[in-house]
Amino acid sequence: MFIVIGADHGGFKLKEELKKHLVESGHIVKDYGTYSTDPVDYPDIALLVAQAVSNGSCDRGIMIDGTGIASSIVANKLKNVRATACHDAFTANSAREHNDSNMLCLGGSLLAPPLAKQIVDIWLKTPYAGGRHQKRIDKIKEIEKLYLK
Repeated sequence: MFIVIGADHGGFKLKEELKKHLVESGHIVKDYGTYSTDPVDYPDIALLVAQAVSNGSCDRGIMIDGTGIASSIVANKLKNVRATACHDAFTANSAREHNDSNMLCLGGSLLAPPLAKQIVDIWLKTPYAGGRHQKRIDKIKEIEKLYLK
């Protein structure tokens, strides 16, 4: 799977660990920064990751900031992006199975690397269930047509 990844300074260290884990798991990874712990603004990098998800130039996107919440807010401003801030196995599974999430946002200040790797693995491996959930995804797409030009 081709995955784009990014982080602000609060998520840099976790991003580096996850990047290595993803490559070792056989994924192709493109890093959109940041490349150090020097302060940066999360919207700038979250936007780059979300643009790749939105335009379909990657299979999935991962963004790490302090909590994952801020980046998910930015990412969900773009059409075709369903960014979810996940903090455990249950939310990662539900994000994929029920919401067909295509961008994962994680909290570098909240998650130890073993748990973050577990969340990423579950999120990547869990298929979208479709079925009764599809009508909700269709409603999201209709909202995008109305408000995201």
